[in-house]
Amino acid sequence: MIFIGRFLKFLTSFLLAALVAGVGVAATFAIKWGRELPDYRELDNLTRSLGAETKIYARDNTPLGSLIPKVGEQAISRTIVNLNEISPFMVAALVSNEDRRFFEHYGLDPYGLGRQFQRVARGDSVQGGSTLTNQLIKNTLLLEEYQQSRAPDRKFKEWILSVQVERSFTKEEILQNYLNAIYWGDGGPVELYGIYSAAQAYFRTTPKNLTLAQSAYLTVLVPSAGRYFNYKEMRPLMRVLLTRMVEDRWITQAQMDAAWKENLQPRGWKVLYNAAGDITSARLVDRTQKELKAVTSTRAPHFMGQVENELIRRFGREKVYGSGGLRVYTTLDPRVQNAVETASREAGGLPPGATLAATVIDPYTGEVVGMIGQKLRGNEPPAAWNNAAQGQRQIGSTIKPLLYTTALSTGLDQSHREEDRPVSYPCTGCRNGVYSPQNFEGATTYRDMTIREALDRSLNLVTVRLADRIGLQTFFGKLREVGLQTNDGTGLAAALGAVETTPVRMAASYAPFVNGGLYRAPRYLSKVTTARGEVLYDAASEATRPVRAWTPQVAWLGLDMIRGVVNDLNESQGGLATRARFGDWPVAGKTGTSNGPKDFWFVGTTPLYTGSVWVGRQQGGEMPINYYSGYVSAPIWRRMMELAHAGQPLRQFSEPPGIQYVDAPDQPFLPGVKLAVLDPRYRDAANTDLQADAPAPVQYRESGYAPGGSDPRTVMVSLDRVTNRLATEFTPPENIVERRVEIESLPAYAPDPSPTPLKDESPDPDALKAARSQGGAPQTTPAPDPEAPSPTTPAPTAPTPATP
Repeated sequence: MIFIGRFLKFLTSFLLAALVAGVGVAATFAIKWGRELPDYRELDNLTRSLGAETKIYARDNTPLGSLIPKVGEQAISRTIVNLNEISPFMVAALVSNEDRRFFEHYGLDPYGLGRQFQRVARGDSVQGGSTLTNQLIKNTLLLEEYQQSRAPDRKFKEWILSVQVERSFTKEEILQNYLNAIYWGDGGPVELYGIYSAAQAYFRTTPKNLTLAQSAYLTVLVPSAGRYFNYKEMRPLMRVLLTRMVEDRWITQAQMDAAWKENLQPRGWKVLYNAAGDITSARLVDRTQKELKAVTSTRAPHFMGQVENELIRRFGREKVYGSGGLRVYTTLDPRVQNAVETASREAGGLPPGATLAATVIDPYTGEVVGMIGQKLRGNEPPAAWNNAAQGQRQIGSTIKPLLYTTALSTGLDQSHREEDRPVSYPCTGCRNGVYSPQNFEGATTYRDMTIREALDRSLNLVTVRLADRIGLQTFFGKLREVGLQTNDGTGLAAALGAVETTPVRMAASYAPFVNGGLYRAPRYLSKVTTARGEVLYDAASEATRPVRAWTPQVAWLGLDMIRGVVNDLNESQGGLATRARFGDWPVAGKTGTSNGPKDFWFVGTTPLYTGSVWVGRQQGGEMPINYYSGYVSAPIWRRMMELAHAGQPLRQFSEPPGIQYVDAPDQPFLPGVKLAVLDPRYRDAANTDLQADAPAPVQYRESGYAPGGSDPRTVMVSLDRVTNRLATEFTPPENIVERRVEIESLPAYAPDPSPTPLKDESPDPDALKAARSQGGAPQTTPAPDPEAPSPTTPAPTAPTPATP
């Protein structure tokens, strides 16, 4: 007996020690896992930030597409809705099918846990037992952990978080979050998440309008979305669910009978029923019918990219892709966008290997109404890089109207004369210490002429003399007022186009000519709301005042000058922009060609729209010298404008008071052309004060952006000239160039996360054949373009940009 007593004492002590040790081990793991728990209080924000579509609309409220969030690499469709925006039948069906004691437990269902332990004891796999709260935690706070591994601690974390959530959130909040977070199957280009996407995909309705039968159908898909492909097997499961709902007193027997007899037709299925509601035949005729094609179809992808950048800049990425998504109403006019795209597709005769960019804006509001960033070829999707808004290119002689109008605003008039004779300026960075610009092919008239004629002919010598007369600081100050960035180190070469900017900014800089002298930054957004209608931005109520660049009278004088560029001379006389004219619409504009030639431009305006076209090689580099901007870019501009103006009532430019017209004295090369001048009573309209130039020596650089400058809105960055993105450690040194960019535009220059080698360019076979047949010239040899650089002119250390 003594032995038995000692044995029992030993056994008791052993069991107590083992229990204590087990509790200690469990406590140790519990403390460790507890420290790894995510913050349950983030649940509400997390279900919204998991991803929600931001839907984008054109100005006529037609959809342009959506900004789609991703789970990993998979695009998803999710729109957050409130519980009161969901059919009560859907809520009841979900509770009856997934967690009948949802309103009775506190995150853990003891009955369900008991069934799980029984299955484990029998050696069966664990199934069921999870509450809606458990499932919500698994699909949100622990989603990443469940995707990565099956560690034993995750169930413990799920239970602890479920209890915490139940203590802090109402049952209604948990249900709402669950219905927005759950996966509902394959939507084709996207995965379906949340009740809104499910209702749209399977029945093309809203969650609020789901019937009892539709709710039962969607609920049966929750455990296994693949059930969609076998409707006959789903049907008995729906009957079981409806019976449960009657038992749980969510619905009446009469409602169940009516739902069973409903002619339910899930998208893609053709189902026939008898009078009792039983299936007589069911065929899956087109599984793609449940795909949400409209979700990912995007019109005007380059414009959409700019909208996305602007939204992220204004509201942040989390707001754009989370918070239930946004509803974005943009400035894009589908009619104008179609015109721009058609002109791009029809554009022929481009230099080998060249692409293009084009944009159209409303000059009275700054709204971008049409944009393409690449040459469109058939139905092929364009490259992602947007040359219209991201590509910084030298603008050539398109800058000259801004210089000449600045001169007019200082008190000069169109009859002012400058000499067209060779001239040199000291330049420490240039060959032989001097900067000696030249006209095209050295063609110099050796006479003085009106600046009206000089702009018509795009003469470099007169232009540089005029820039020197009014002072570079005066000119640069005006350029900044119309949204163009310069650097003082550019020097007089800036007057000939050694300035880099984008087509959309060039269009905006010309808008003051037609709108009375007001500059407005290009704008893509009209209104932004949340999915539930809360207004986040409304351009109509935003107090953004335009910049007064010119008085209305001076703006008209500048407009009259670029009307002359288009109309004063015909092609045989050397008219550079005659090919921009169309119909009876008044047209004003200017061509431009950068040194090389590398870039071909036309920027112009009508009373209705202002637009710009750029043509060049994506990777940069020179193009054949027998291509000219007047024959490459101007016809593209004309085509997009004539299509954009089709059906619009004819309008004329609106002339302000205070303008007179006089005959040009001694101007035999412009017969019959009258010059617009200020009425003496309006001389105060010329109100630009001359500014003293900086005394520092000028360094001429082809890029136009020497390091320096003090504009707080910009920053100097190193770009890869091949990709137009920020240089990385893999960028060859010879490809690195310094550029000044606006700080708000930096995200557009982010380096490619997965760079791929550029494809070797192959020459256009047709262009090669034409060149060989004519000794290197294109099949059609146009008249010489005085804007193009002279191939025989030796370039200084920093080449002078070509004229137009």
